[in-house]
Amino acid sequence: MRIDLHNHTSRCNHAVGTVDEYIQKAIEVGIDIYGFSEHAPMDFDPNYRLPFEEIDAYTSDILNAKETYKKDINILLGYEVDWLQGHMDKSILNADVDYLIGSVHFIDKWSFDNPEFIGGWKNKDIDEIWKAYFEATEAMAKSGLFDIVGHLDLIKVFKFMPKQDVRLLAKNVLKAIKKSNMVMEINTAGLRKPVGEMYPSRALIEEAYALDVPITFSSDAHAVEHIGAGYELATTLAKDIGYTQAVTFQGRDKQLITF
Repeated sequence: MRIDLHNHTSRCNHAVGTVDEYIQKAIEVGIDIYGFSEHAPMDFDPNYRLPFEEIDAYTSDILNAKETYKKDINILLGYEVDWLQGHMDKSILNADVDYLIGSVHFIDKWSFDNPEFIGGWKNKDIDEIWKAYFEATEAMAKSGLFDIVGHLDLIKVFKFMPKQDVRLLAKNVLKAIKKSNMVMEINTAGLRKPVGEMYPSRALIEEAYALDVPITFSSDAHAVEHIGAGYELATTLAKDIGYTQAVTFQGRDKQLITF
């Protein structure tokens, strides 16, 4: 079976295409389980996420689509939640969804992966930025609030790479992911970014496999053409490392499938 759990809609203000167009593309490329995980609303960075006043409309969109397409594909409802202390909304954290993705896009409110703020990388110690990123991701994992860790090494997006071994930098966060019983996504969005590789790197997927951290797959689509892109590369990599099963969800309960 083919699964793709991290995808967005135009309601986040930086994606294009209708829900129907996304689903029809997913069916076309043979995806069996397709999840929408819109950027969750919060009282920070409102231009890049679902507005609070559109929560009901988003939920209705996805649940209606789930019913409409039920004979062709299994549609899931989720959120991608930014780990930002003091800004995460309890109604989202307790929402009736299939899963929550926990992601780190901010270091001290600096949106490090946004091209608009790439200047923030200037005159900074790259290793220290990577360390801060993984410390934030570790805290997110330890919170126990989320089901999936989003794009584990997103910090590499602009190809500012550390001098230290990334496996050492990520050692504690991988242990926290395992202890929190979270799932790690293999996210193909990095293939269309300056870094030109999936999140996370092969080295980190190998470390996750050694710890028996389960995986899932994601396009992180913000446009119809992103859906399923790089899927074969992701599954081939996972199999090469040793994985044979991936995780999907229903009502926040894990289900293993063979891919």
